Amino acid sequence: MRTAKVERKTKETDISVQLNLDGKGQYDINTTIPFLDHMLTLFSFHGAMDLKIRAKGDIEIDYHHLMEDLGITLGEALKKAVGDKKGIKRYGRSSIPMDESLATVVLDLSGRPYLVYNVKPTKGKLKDLDISLFEDFFRALSTHSMMTLHVNLEYGRDLHHIIEAIFKAFGKALKEAVTIDKSSKALPSTKGKL
Repeated sequence: MRTAKVERKTKETDISVQLNLDGKGQYDINTTIPFLDHMLTLFSFHGAMDLKIRAKGDIEIDYHHLMEDLGITLGEALKKAVGDKKGIKRYGRSSIPMDESLATVVLDLSGRPYLVYNVKPTKGKLKDLDISLFEDFFRALSTHSMMTLHVNLEYGRDLHHIIEAIFKAFGKALKEAVTIDKSSKALPSTKGKL
């Protein structure tokens, strides 16, 4: 079983993440940020990964600490669950439409963290949630999972649809990358290390 449980507790946040890469898309998520719960539910379902999250933080100040720390914790859980990476496909790509929006996510479980986040608009709010925090979330996730991650919005108008297309595409792309390639049990790298 490629699973992981990671907990992170600071003076600002208290987070627990359980991840099963070979799940069925079952989820139990409570981050105290309803829209984020919705996005992580979509990620879990469309990525066919089981995900349980309990997260709370100093959201009376703002959502930044909680979203960044959740990206850190989920990234660490992903890195742990993937393990030695032998036999995985390594690369993943998905383009997902959500009504008028189209997002493409391409990733590489390379061991080299890097984020390219081409999403405009960069400012705006969904209720009281600043959408710029999603870039911080994905940056923390890519850094702590040691993933190269490209998030591109091809076009879109509605902020909800834009972020939703991104999370669905991320789930699908990640599922492809962590899938075991039955034709090879080798590490997918000419360097011999990822």
